[in-house]
Amino acid sequence: MAESELYVSGIGISKRVISTVVSLAAKRVEGVASVGGNDITSSLISVFTSNSVAPESAVESSVEDGGLRICVHLAVFYGYPFTKLAADVRSEVANAITEQVGVGVTAVDVCIDSLVFPKE
Repeated sequence: MAESELYVSGIGISKRVISTVVSLAAKRVEGVASVGGNDITSSLISVFTSNSVAPESAVESSVEDGGLRICVHLAVFYGYPFTKLAADVRSEVANAITEQVGVGVTAVDVCIDSLVFPKE
């Protein structure tokens, strides 16, 4: 089994596939500016701050207790309560993995790595 692949529920899944599903799900949550460094918003953030996350490490995944454990790194917009935003991301990501991949999720850790302030 390659390091870039997870083996769960009898199938091998590329970590890139998991990252794509997680990124698309997280971006649907109101208040999320970007997932890691995967889009232009985070590229602009990285120009002005030193707290950006490289695209390849924006979503971490591993197999735990027969399901997937996910860690997603986010840039979020100022003004959204972190606890509610994280709960919404957890729910959206867990549902997307369950529906798209067909395996359970043991945990979704949300790491808020940077804050984006609206223009005034």
